[in-house]
Amino acid sequence: MGLVQVILSEDVHKLGDAGDIVSVKPGYARNYLVPRGKAMLATTERVNQVEHQKRVIAEKRAKELKDLEAVKAKLEATQLEIEAQAGDEGKLFGSVTAQHLADLLAEKGLEVDRRKIVLSEPIKTVGEHGVEIRLRSDVVAEFKVTVKASE
Repeated sequence: MGLVQVILSEDVHKLGDAGDIVSVKPGYARNYLVPRGKAMLATTERVNQVEHQKRVIAEKRAKELKDLEAVKAKLEATQLEIEAQAGDEGKLFGSVTAQHLADLLAEKGLEVDRRKIVLSEPIKTVGEHGVEIRLRSDVVAEFKVTVKASE
């Protein structure tokens, strides 16, 4: 008995990702993949539709990547300075959080969601710190934050 071609509607472990066209045994397709909505039979019309969707998504991601690269360049050229109350040993009485950094970036005209700012823990010391912003899973910008003790 031969194999049947199906288009996956969602990621299936050890089989493929959504949009992939895979060959499976007819029983697996008929009894598991199709009834659960994980796949649909690969007709010529559906294959063409999926290929078109893949092209549209690829073009959209390429444009988005170009825009994010421009934002990344602006962010990497940015240097923030923050004044905060600190003790004699350079420890801050409070801390500098991702929300503080997002607010300061917004003042400079760079709107960044605070959840995209990667801080393992809030900044609690005076000095220069490197901060990452994960704009997308494959685009990461890094900039410097200088924390100074206020008089």
